[in-house]
Amino acid sequence: MVMVFSASEVQGWLWFHNAAYYFERQIMWLALGVALLWAGAHLDYHRLRPLAWPLALGTVALLVVVLLPHFGVEVNGARRWLRLGPMQMQPAELAKVAAIIFMALWLERHRGRLGSLEDGVVPFLALLGLVTLLVILERDLGTTLIIAGILLSQFLVAGGRKRHVLLLALIIGLCIYIFIRMEPYRLHRILAFVDPWSDPLNTGFQAIQSVVALGSGGITGLGLGQSIQKYQWLPFAHTDFIFAIVGEETGLIGTSAVLALFALFTYRGYRVALKAPDAFGSLLACGVTTWIAFQAMINIAAVTVTLPTTGIPLPFISYGGSSLAITLLAVGILMNVSTQSEKVGWIRHASIDLGRRHGRTLVPGDRRRPGPVPERS
Repeated sequence: MVMVFSASEVQGWLWFHNAAYYFERQIMWLALGVALLWAGAHLDYHRLRPLAWPLALGTVALLVVVLLPHFGVEVNGARRWLRLGPMQMQPAELAKVAAIIFMALWLERHRGRLGSLEDGVVPFLALLGLVTLLVILERDLGTTLIIAGILLSQFLVAGGRKRHVLLLALIIGLCIYIFIRMEPYRLHRILAFVDPWSDPLNTGFQAIQSVVALGSGGITGLGLGQSIQKYQWLPFAHTDFIFAIVGEETGLIGTSAVLALFALFTYRGYRVALKAPDAFGSLLACGVTTWIAFQAMINIAAVTVTLPTTGIPLPFISYGGSSLAITLLAVGILMNVSTQSEKVGWIRHASIDLGRRHGRTLVPGDRRRPGPVPERS
């Protein structure tokens, strides 16, 4: 929240005469997100099974509604937002968690058929194509790529063959190439990534200013609130490129800390997936972890000009209310899977210990002499 206020104060003052404009709205979404986090952490994730279909159908309906002229809010030529009173939400953000839950249920029920091209790969590709098509119609290639990565990781973890995953990845890559060629502005982003200095005042401007911000921070940074690039030099400083402001104000120390925290989250998330008590929980944990890790990686790569600009926020840090709230909900679900795993582990440990006491369980390494066998009455 500190970085949201620092990165957005200039923009808020220039547009709304309120330096805390974006900060105040992010606080409202944070409150909702904390409530969703609590709900996700305390609701047994097994209860999500009957909600998978209604949630998926409702999300598809929202993805269609946002494309309609009188319902969707158009910003910079893209219809991605629905207005909810004083706030706006992106149905594509809800689509991430809905897709994770639905696909976890579908893959759990079809695990025995995932090796079949006709019964496993083709139906999976049809489901993947439906959700990504609706998102790409919003002109949101970044979120499309994130959802595709999430579902592919779940497919692989559920038992999909590696050659089928490679085939699916090639099909997705071909579709992305076609969509890039269809929209000139996407091709310009690619060209700007290859050589930002070929057009430093237009297509390459954002990439250059991002690198300037990161370089200006040095080792320790300029100090919180002391960014220069946020004064209209770096476009979208409080959203897609907030990591550059983090680097400018906190330096290499701050950016390294952010990277370390995301790495720790990824490690812990996949450990939860490995220790989940069942396939459904494992697929949920894998989907949530892949989502946040993959999105963070792509955002940071774009800010450091390692990848072309994709227009996706940095999880937990960028300004974006619906993104923050839905991400916290997903983290709550991940926490619940972890809690259920610990409960199952404790019960198993207690059962083994109880069995040892009563001589009912053979435990390797138990060298105690067996007692006399009691006579049956």
